[in-house]
Amino acid sequence: MSQELTVKPFSMYFDLISGMSNERSTTKRHLSNMRGMFSNGEALEAMIEKENSLMYEFFELEMPEKDGHLLFGTSIVYPGKVGNEYFMTKGHFHTILDTAEVYYCLGGKGYMLMENPEGDWIAEEMTPGKAVYVPGRYAHRSINVGDEPMITFFVFRADAGHDYGTIETKGYRKLIVENEGKVEIVDNPKWGV
Repeated sequence: MSQELTVKPFSMYFDLISGMSNERSTTKRHLSNMRGMFSNGEALEAMIEKENSLMYEFFELEMPEKDGHLLFGTSIVYPGKVGNEYFMTKGHFHTILDTAEVYYCLGGKGYMLMENPEGDWIAEEMTPGKAVYVPGRYAHRSINVGDEPMITFFVFRADAGHDYGTIETKGYRKLIVENEGKVEIVDNPKWGV
């Protein structure tokens, strides 16, 4: 008989306004965790020196990493900019590259920036009530372009894993920035460099 963790039915509370759960703690990413992610490294270092602010946090369940289970949780990206580039998550591919993921926006506004290894990219707008389907083979990153926290609920297969290294090495092909008070999608001058 297998010694694997048996998962029984359960429920978990998430506040619909804040995205927070009183049943789990979050993984936190501060400005200092985002070195190399922004095009303007000098602006990032100046912000870190002044105050190492919390950029985003997320809840993720501990589940057996095997096919047949689902991981779900919430992600909260706080408002702000580094230079003219909006606060965002690191972004990742899944280790099992063909894994899809679904995000549902509970609050705030922003974009889900996605790209695949072949060069196809898309930025889907996220507003409350909108769900975004991230197909397998697409790296994905949440970007907050508003002035309040952007809160999303997510779900994906539990054995998918996270590949942050590819994004840390190459970055994304596109950046989402503020230009003269408007959201703009531009080429990343450092992509693949």
